[in-house]
Amino acid sequence: MNRIRTAIVGASGYTGMELLRILLTHPDVELTAVTSRAEAGKNLGSVFPRFQKAPGADLSFIEPDPDAIAATGAKAAFLALPHGVAAEIARALLVRGLKVIDLSADFRLRDAAVYEEFYGHPHPAPDLLGEAVYGLPEIRTAEIQAARLIAAPGCYPTSILLPLLPLLRENLIDPATIVANSMSGVSGAGRKADLTLLFCECNESARAYGVPKHRHLSEIEQELSLAAGETVTITFIPHLIPVNSGIVTTTTAKLRDGVSPEAIGAALEAAYRAAHFVRLLGRGGCADTKNVTRTNFIDIGWQHDPRTGRVILMSAEDNLGKGAGGQAVQCFNQVFGLNPTAGLQNF
Repeated sequence: MNRIRTAIVGASGYTGMELLRILLTHPDVELTAVTSRAEAGKNLGSVFPRFQKAPGADLSFIEPDPDAIAATGAKAAFLALPHGVAAEIARALLVRGLKVIDLSADFRLRDAAVYEEFYGHPHPAPDLLGEAVYGLPEIRTAEIQAARLIAAPGCYPTSILLPLLPLLRENLIDPATIVANSMSGVSGAGRKADLTLLFCECNESARAYGVPKHRHLSEIEQELSLAAGETVTITFIPHLIPVNSGIVTTTTAKLRDGVSPEAIGAALEAAYRAAHFVRLLGRGGCADTKNVTRTNFIDIGWQHDPRTGRVILMSAEDNLGKGAGGQAVQCFNQVFGLNPTAGLQNF
């Protein structure tokens, strides 16, 4: 089988680096273009010494020009760009016949007005929102396989949605009682100079932020509402913790009257028994970031508190892996009919 010629647009940030780590050794991928305005003209091995001697490490960064990208013969492009920037190049690459997997927030929301509310500016390509597929591979396999534009979910949403969606679909919990608390490593903020992200500001400290209306809340509530068949509004409290990567999320909600706690485990098992990258820890299993960092796995455990009638869902993932680059590659594998685990089998 000929390898699929592929581009990464915005390959010099943390998510771009994760995509490089996966795709440079993906058995079905030939990287033909990597873009960065800041690093244009330099090769991968010189910008990222860790990739020296990797296959393709002599590939040079180019400017993010759609014609130049298409001229390399690329059939697919991953966009690791800021929101508001990705939409323009996504449109240009779609016109040139490429499949696009966007890791920004530009195509995650179905409603342009909600995008403007949460991101503070009008949506740059509202006409494309109707065809974009929200790329949760375990939930939307058929839609992803048929798509030409995929919106890779945010890192926090992935850790919240995968445990909750089966329970809402089965009407096991009261959606009005959902509270999600997440803790993320510093790489989730991106590769940029920011006083609040300096080592001395983050080390030996933890803090909540983005309260009460973190941007990811928009896509979380969108997907929960679709699963529940009604408008769902939740409390979401993200925290910054002093680790490089990893997200741990604890979500609670009240069980519906008459629902047995064991129905929680049964619903999760039914939803994910065949999902390679979802590891169910069972009742009492507490997910731990050290077991998922540098992988594409999400670990999910649960418990029931009989005093409050609440179910407690616990999940952990790598915010750059299952929360970003790894999940995007999962979508890529589905789009091109590849082995679902291709390029992602690391433990």
